Amino acid sequence: MYITVSLLPKHTRNVKCEKPLPIFGNNIRNYLGYVSFTERSLEVYRKYENEKVIGYYRGPRPELMVRDPDVIRRILTADFGHFHPRGLGRNPDAEPLLNNLFHVDGDRWRLLRQRLTPAFTTGKLKAMFPLIIECAEKLQRIATDSAAKNTDCDVREMMARFTTDFIGACGFGIHMDSLEDGNSQFRALGRKIFTPTLRSVAILALKDLFPGVGIYLPPVNRIQEDILDIFTSIKNQRNGNPSGRNDFVDLLLELQAKGKIVGPSIEHTKQDGTPEQAELEMDMNVMTAQLFVFFAAGFETSSSATSYTLHQLAFNQDVQEKVYEDIRSVLARYDNKLCYDAINEMAYLDMAFKEGMRMFPSLGTLHRVCARKYTIPEVDVTIDPGVRILIPIMAIQNDEKYFKDPSKFIPERFSPENSKDRHKFVYLPFGDGPRACIGARLGQMQSLAGLAAVLHKFRVEPGTTTRRIPEISHSSNVVQSIKGGLPLRLVPRT
Repeated sequence: MYITVSLLPKHTRNVKCEKPLPIFGNNIRNYLGYVSFTERSLEVYRKYENEKVIGYYRGPRPELMVRDPDVIRRILTADFGHFHPRGLGRNPDAEPLLNNLFHVDGDRWRLLRQRLTPAFTTGKLKAMFPLIIECAEKLQRIATDSAAKNTDCDVREMMARFTTDFIGACGFGIHMDSLEDGNSQFRALGRKIFTPTLRSVAILALKDLFPGVGIYLPPVNRIQEDILDIFTSIKNQRNGNPSGRNDFVDLLLELQAKGKIVGPSIEHTKQDGTPEQAELEMDMNVMTAQLFVFFAAGFETSSSATSYTLHQLAFNQDVQEKVYEDIRSVLARYDNKLCYDAINEMAYLDMAFKEGMRMFPSLGTLHRVCARKYTIPEVDVTIDPGVRILIPIMAIQNDEKYFKDPSKFIPERFSPENSKDRHKFVYLPFGDGPRACIGARLGQMQSLAGLAAVLHKFRVEPGTTTRRIPEISHSSNVVQSIKGGLPLRLVPRT
């Protein structure tokens, strides 16, 4: 059907949309836990295959789902000034951990982004690599123990423990021991963040369905005190000063010592059109929130991507052998030792990892909000401030139009020759534009190192409990997860 959506309250325009239900809109199956939001967006995307934009009601509020890569380019980069908010719909004043770079919008986001970007320079990444090597060596020992048992190993859990330990080392400056102890404090904290409960699912649904009362609801995750206690303890150990470790805590302490973050506003302008000055105080709540998102995003997305890649390699042994030969030949030039330069030379491993992220991106959808009235030239649709934008990246990355035989695992799609003519905005596992993932290079570096460490010593094969097509957890929304983990068999290479 067509609707004259209040997407366009002053300039109505027919936009195709499923008929919405009262209160629930088009999202009732997601609210009831039958499908994840990514799965729901995939259904709608495929239903309207000839449309560039589609109307969608998540609860009572309309959204515009964008299918066309040229329109996506406008939203994420060319006309970013009209779409800088992410608009995830929760109040950081009520939930202090949401004062992080991923969730905040407007001036808070811009000021944090400009100050946190130096943490991810090439020099910083190289300095972190010895920590990756240390964790990779532990990962090989854990994999050896698992292989000796000759039973299925949940590689999803194994890689989560690896990334948790690395994020602990380079972020907190402490050994989290998740690889040695699967029930360590930090691994338990990671599960607490990303394992949805009936309570958290209900609160998120109510915030969507009744935005006016959402600010009075309790936090979705009750971990504020846990993260604050960890940060306070580390800060006190360092006497409130940078320790010289050059980890993420040091960066936050350096920012606090500099005082308020000041910069031009993107929300407010003077009468002459120039931006007003914006300020942000680096208090404990703001610093704790950055540490939270560094930990949560750092381990969860990388472990999801690496384990899914291992799953696909288990079912594509010919591809796995090409990956192994790539790793073996590169390491032979570096005395069989992992290092920053060696990882950068593993071209086929990199292609395989990108193909894994294409098939199953950790973030299945991207979200933006219209900040200023905007007309989309490609469809002549005018949208008003406050309209939410949905970009279904998993649906796009699995579209036959852009990737032939999308259900097949074909790393060669990402060779330089095959990539050069493909539209840049049909592959967005890290987003794009000014709000692209700030830690994309770090995430890719630790992921490739983890994969290389495992595949250099072991072959992965389907186990007795392995499912060919893993089932997506229907309760996962922002970050996708697999129901029941990803069991595989690890076989030592001779």
